[in-house]
Amino acid sequence: MPTDLTEGHRIYAIGDVHGLRALLDATLARIRADLAARPHPKPLVICLGDYGDRGPDTRGVYDGLLALEASDLPAAFLLGNHDSYIPAYLRDPEWYDRTYHWLHPAMGGAETLASYGVTDATERHPAATRDAFSRAFPAAHMAFLDRCALWRRIGGYVFVHAGIRPGVPMEQQEPDDLIWIRDGFLNSEADFGFKVVHGHTIVPAVEHRANRIAIDTGAFRTGVLTCLLLEGEETALLTEQGIRPLPLGSGVPSWRNLWMRR
Repeated sequence: MPTDLTEGHRIYAIGDVHGLRALLDATLARIRADLAARPHPKPLVICLGDYGDRGPDTRGVYDGLLALEASDLPAAFLLGNHDSYIPAYLRDPEWYDRTYHWLHPAMGGAETLASYGVTDATERHPAATRDAFSRAFPAAHMAFLDRCALWRRIGGYVFVHAGIRPGVPMEQQEPDDLIWIRDGFLNSEADFGFKVVHGHTIVPAVEHRANRIAIDTGAFRTGVLTCLLLEGEETALLTEQGIRPLPLGSGVPSWRNLWMRR
């Protein structure tokens, strides 16, 4: 790994927001307050995807991300599996690729439609609300989704929504793995040549492992939206109480804890 693990940046990585605009706003305010107290020439916010579904204000979250993109605070945005469902639903409302349709209560797509004023969405009749959602979904929001990257490397870190397929070069990774993978990645102890920062799989506390850092603390269930702070060799959490160091081994269970995995 390079000597400067963040290539001169101070990075603020934000976990899965899932339609919680108030938590997003509070986290961004905390970042700005930290920068006001400790100015840095190269700050960068990286949002790890899953901006919508489950929470009540997906529309507000996308509006907030567009405002961040247009602000003076540099930011990068990654695509999550839940974000990918919006264009997929508009292309073919009957389609789904996993156990549940996007409009099933377990997935939270109906909450996203409701945030755009489209009510009574159900997986039993998914086509019934497709046209109304197409009319309600702003072109600016679709353009934002189109701009989201699948991964980003900075120094000794790779940022991605779900994870990577071990043994596959980043340029050859399958998009489906980058936004969906669990098995094969979460149980890998391989040295990837970089440390992967990811969300997607909920953990009860941020896990800092030798080859990855998991930061999805299930905000839509717990009210905790994690912000990971990386600067050079520093690894910490930016919390309501301030900066909390996150040394290697933090949050790692002594046995295979599958609590809140989904």
